[in-house]
Amino acid sequence: MHIDLYGDTLSALVTAGSLASTGHNVVLRMPQGRVRQQIIANKAAYSEPGLRRLISSGHTSGRLVYGDFDGLPGADSRAVFLALDTDESSLAEKIVTRLSQVRERSWLVVNQSPFAVGFTEHLENLLRAGGGESRRSVVALPDFLQEGTALDGMHKPPQIILGCKDGYAELLVKEIFRPFNRDRDHFLVMSPREAEFTKLAITGMLVTRISFMNDMANLADSLGIDIESVRQGVAADPRIGPAYLYPGVGFGGPGFSSNVINLVDTLDASGVGSSLLNQVIEINERQKEYLFRRLWQHYHTDLKGRTIAIWGAAFKPETGRIDNAPIIRILEALWAQGAKVRVHDPEALPALLERYGHHSGLHYASHPYAAADGTDALMVLTEWKMYWNPDLDRLRKGMKQPVILDGRNMYDPAYVREHGFTYYGVGR
Repeated sequence: MHIDLYGDTLSALVTAGSLASTGHNVVLRMPQGRVRQQIIANKAAYSEPGLRRLISSGHTSGRLVYGDFDGLPGADSRAVFLALDTDESSLAEKIVTRLSQVRERSWLVVNQSPFAVGFTEHLENLLRAGGGESRRSVVALPDFLQEGTALDGMHKPPQIILGCKDGYAELLVKEIFRPFNRDRDHFLVMSPREAEFTKLAITGMLVTRISFMNDMANLADSLGIDIESVRQGVAADPRIGPAYLYPGVGFGGPGFSSNVINLVDTLDASGVGSSLLNQVIEINERQKEYLFRRLWQHYHTDLKGRTIAIWGAAFKPETGRIDNAPIIRILEALWAQGAKVRVHDPEALPALLERYGHHSGLHYASHPYAAADGTDALMVLTEWKMYWNPDLDRLRKGMKQPVILDGRNMYDPAYVREHGFTYYGVGR
């Protein structure tokens, strides 16, 4: 099947590469910018395992070609995907309006973009405004991909939520995704508004679990309780389970943050409001400074002239993105107190460099131990696998002061303390 896909988001690239890998002929229409330049140069636009190879393979085979973002789909195109970013709704409107003006064509538009609830219906009204007797539908196909495991999420989806009111459009979408829907029917079909709202509601549920456990971890601190034992007990209850119950220094990333804000805005606009979700956001933002507050207290509110090491800048492992990541709040707090920072991250240093440049208070380290040598404390913000089992003797000998602040509860407190460190975890 011939498919056109507009966008340069992670969702756009994963969808385009995956569909091309199953035999579809895909025209990927990316706007001008860094992502397009990287892709055309056969470089990684996102730090997503396997993605560059998937895109390159599709392009080499001829099943994935790069088209003009301002161009219209060819005569043989059967579906048009929109995988744009949250703030690109106006681009979606322009694309659909141009499609609508081709009166003799039938169009199926698949909206994967994280726009507001009701936007898919708005796009369908635009598409049908051109008139004519042709069949025209816009369906919602919310993106549930997680950075770091996006290809697995696409190829082995736990569910595919489709917002659709047209039987033929439903049949066509299911045919497009048939290679990823073989073991059982993963599709949950509902109205476009319900699909859009489901995406937001799922995100709201997950971030609520995270913030609840962070609140419990803060309470555990005051009660002298190890939150890890509590977490295991809570997770053992089959009504709850273990997912998204790990306390830490807050969630980040473009998806979670924008979706929660989108959900809050939707509820506020409807007059319903949500004190719960406002509390979730407030807890999360406060939690991002948790390690800073522990460090500040450890050094009796005087951090001026001290050097702090940070392992992990990305908002989660297996990505190089720092969107809304805890490190942003941590850096600003440390610099405000006159501290200097040495950072290591296997993927996210380019993003830090792009945001902060050659800041006088920031050193980019090429190795974890190089970041920690000569420092007054080590903060661990991202649970990269390479940080799980450090050589504690090597680390302690290199540091000026043996202080570890574990923002992801990766280490055993007793074991770390036996090696001569002062240890602070989250709720530990």
